[in-house]
Amino acid sequence: MHDDPRLFFGLRLAQLRKRRGWSQERLALESGLARSYLGGVERGQRNLSLVNICRLADTLELPPSVLLEFDSVRRPSKRRR
Repeated sequence: MHDDPRLFFGLRLAQLRKRRGWSQERLALESGLARSYLGGVERGQRNLSLVNICRLADTLELPPSVLLEFDSVRRPSKRRR
């Protein structure tokens, strides 16, 4: 499912995290969320609560709306089987 907002959110989160030069481990430590959970978020496998979206935005010092700006995220290519 390539239109899944969880995937776009995860790609956007990874983009913003890397822009700060942070590892997943650093974001986990700063936000209080588990690194394995963040990995699942970035892979589009987790459905975040509003509380966790706000927690991540606060940690990255961004308004939550920036995490939902998917226009700058490249759409993943479909894999052929």
